[in-house]
Amino acid sequence: MLGIIGALDIEVTGIIAKMENPQEECISSMIFTSGKIDGKECVVAKCGIGKVNAAICTQTMILTYHPDRIINTGIAGSTSAKTHIGSVVIADKAVQHDFDTTILNDEAGTLFLPEENIIYLPADPDTVQTLEQVCASLGDIDYTVGTVATGDQFIGTREARAAINRQFGAIACEMEGGSIAQVCYINKVPFCILRSISDDSTSDDSAQVEYSSFSASAAATAIRIIHAFIAAVN
Repeated sequence: MLGIIGALDIEVTGIIAKMENPQEECISSMIFTSGKIDGKECVVAKCGIGKVNAAICTQTMILTYHPDRIINTGIAGSTSAKTHIGSVVIADKAVQHDFDTTILNDEAGTLFLPEENIIYLPADPDTVQTLEQVCASLGDIDYTVGTVATGDQFIGTREARAAINRQFGAIACEMEGGSIAQVCYINKVPFCILRSISDDSTSDDSAQVEYSSFSASAAATAIRIIHAFIAAVN
């Protein structure tokens, strides 16, 4: 079974719409919809915005539905000249840019997991490769593979975006993927993050306007890729 998590309705409703015989279940005040897409067993959930919501959703999905892998899909802001409005980011690793114990001489972004301390959470290489192949096959997708940075902040200034890029090498920022990655990593569930850019790295005061204007089309791009991915996998 493939698990798919998005934060917003616009990130998941188009996926659920393709589902055969969808079954809804409400757990932890979140709706999980399971069924088949292109004959493949899937479960889709809207987690809501932010790291805690995303973590609750992911752990619930793992314990209840036992997915073989989880993809976090949706929109993101650019933190690099490599990515711009309408382009797509496939994460090969995730980092939580707002996790900061540097005052204790730790490196920025260090996460303290049960078995180890880690900064960058590695995505599943097979899923990354398949998403790359899917994006290439669609022909009109401008995609980049790199680090996605997560924090409980809407990053709306070019200075803040540039700082995240300098510190972590991230090419996109958002508010859920890193916590989904952390839960998957601890549970040894393969994961990946697919994000379509809704606001540019050079944005400043216009970031909110760009987000409002382009979030729906960016989400639609990610949904299109997810549908093609599902068709491509066994």
